[in-house]
Amino acid sequence: MSIDSPLPGLHLNRFAQRRRFLCETSRGLGLAALGALLPSTAHGAELPHFQPRARRVILLCQSGAPSQIDLLDAKPALRDRHGEELPDSIRQGQRLTTMTSQQSSHPITASPFAFQRYGTAGLEFSELLPHTARVADDLCVVRSLYTEAINHDPAITFLLTGSQQPGRPSLGSWLSYGLGSESDDLPTFLVMISGGEAGDQPLNGRLWGPGFLPPRHQGVKLRSGADPILFLNDLPGFDRATRRQWLDDVKRLNRLQQANLPPAEVENRIDQFELAFRMQQSVPELTDLSSEPQHTYELYGDDARQPGTFAANCLLARRMIERNVRFVQLYHRGWDHHQQINSKLPRKCRQVDQASAGLITDLKQRGLLNDTLVIWAGEFGRTVFCQGSIQRDDYGRDHHPRCFSIWLAGGGIRGGVTLGKTDDFSYNVVEDPVHVHDLQATILHCLGIDHERFVFQSQGRDFRLTDIAGNVVTKMLR
Repeated sequence: MSIDSPLPGLHLNRFAQRRRFLCETSRGLGLAALGALLPSTAHGAELPHFQPRARRVILLCQSGAPSQIDLLDAKPALRDRHGEELPDSIRQGQRLTTMTSQQSSHPITASPFAFQRYGTAGLEFSELLPHTARVADDLCVVRSLYTEAINHDPAITFLLTGSQQPGRPSLGSWLSYGLGSESDDLPTFLVMISGGEAGDQPLNGRLWGPGFLPPRHQGVKLRSGADPILFLNDLPGFDRATRRQWLDDVKRLNRLQQANLPPAEVENRIDQFELAFRMQQSVPELTDLSSEPQHTYELYGDDARQPGTFAANCLLARRMIERNVRFVQLYHRGWDHHQQINSKLPRKCRQVDQASAGLITDLKQRGLLNDTLVIWAGEFGRTVFCQGSIQRDDYGRDHHPRCFSIWLAGGGIRGGVTLGKTDDFSYNVVEDPVHVHDLQATILHCLGIDHERFVFQSQGRDFRLTDIAGNVVTKMLR
C-alpha cells in the first residue's frame, strides 16, 4: 500500500499524527506492562488462604553448605569403614563435581566429631553444636532434604527463589508481595550478611531481589558500619523539617501525574518516600544495641557486641521481629570446606552455634517463637568421601545435593523431632524425602498460604515460588 493511500483521519500532517499515534500506543503498552507487575485486588483479598501459624520468618542461610555428616546426620558405623572406597552401589553413577570426578579414589571419610543425644526425644547433635543441642526440644531436624543443583550459585538461587535461573523473586519478596507489611516504620524484608573471607562464595543482590515483582518488594540490606543504610542521614544544612517540606513538595508533583499513570504506581511511589523518611528515625533506633542488658549478651555470646558478626545480626533479627518486620534473612558465609574441614568447620560452628540457639531462646522467652518461623539451612550437603588425600589433615568434602540436613523452629513447626533418614553413608535419602520445593511449600503453609494458589503473572504465564512442584510436609507441622 502506498504511503499516499487514502486512510480515514489521515491529513496532510500525517507525520505529526504518526508521532502522536506512537506516543499514545507506547504509553498504552507501558501501562499494560505496569498493570501486569502490580498485584490484582482479587489476589490481595485472598491472602492468607487459611489461618496462619506464623506471621514472620527468620532465615539463617549458611552460605557454602555445612557438612551434614559432621553436624546433624550421625553415622558412627563409618568409623569401621574409614578409608574404604565408596561402593558403586551407593553412588549409583550419580554426578560428581569436576573437583572430585577426576580423583582416582573416593575413600569414605568418617566424621572425627562425636555425637550425643539431647532433649526429650534424644535428637543427635555433633559436639560442634553444643548450644544448638540444648534447644533440641524446639527444633525439627530434617535430614532428608535434597536439591537439583550441584554448584553453589544455582543451588542457593534454587533454595531462595525456587529456580536455578536468576531473575525469579526471592522468598522474602514473595512474602512481602503476598502478605504485605506489619510495620509502619521499617521495610517488610531486611537482609544482613556476616562471615566470609577472600575466596569464599560471593552473594549476589538478586538473592534478595524482587525479580518480576514490583520493585518495592526488594529486600533492604543493612550494612554493619556507622551507616546501616546509605544516604539515610540528611545532608549538612538539610534538617528534618526541610526534608519534610521537600517530601511534601515531591508528593504534590507526584499527584500531578495521576492523570497519566495508574493510581497504584503513584501511591507506591509516595509510600516509598514516606517509608524512607520514617526509616531515618526507626533504623538508628533499631540498630542501637546500647539498651540491651548484660544477660542478652550472655545469651547470644560476646560476638554480639561486635557489629557485623553473625551473633550481632541474630540479636538485630530479634529486634526486627519485635518491630514486626515480616521477613529477616541472615547470611553467614564461609561454609565451603573443600580443604581443611577438620579445622575450619569447628571455627565456623563457633561463630554461629551460640547465637542461633540464643535467638531461639530469646524469641521463646519473649513469646515470639510461636508465630515466628526460624530456618537454619545451607544450599546442599557435603560428600561422605573426602576431597584430596585421606592421608593428609587438609582434606575436605565436596558438594553433595542428594541429601543434606537443616533445622526449623517455631511458627507451627513440631519441636523435638527428626524427619527423614539417609542411608548408612549419608549419601541417599531412604525415608521421607523432602525436595526444596516441598520445603518452600511448607514454609508458605505455615504463613497461611497455599503454594499452588499463590501466583503472579509475568510474560504471559503464572509463576509461583514452587514452580510446578512441591508438597506440604505435614510431618513437620504441629
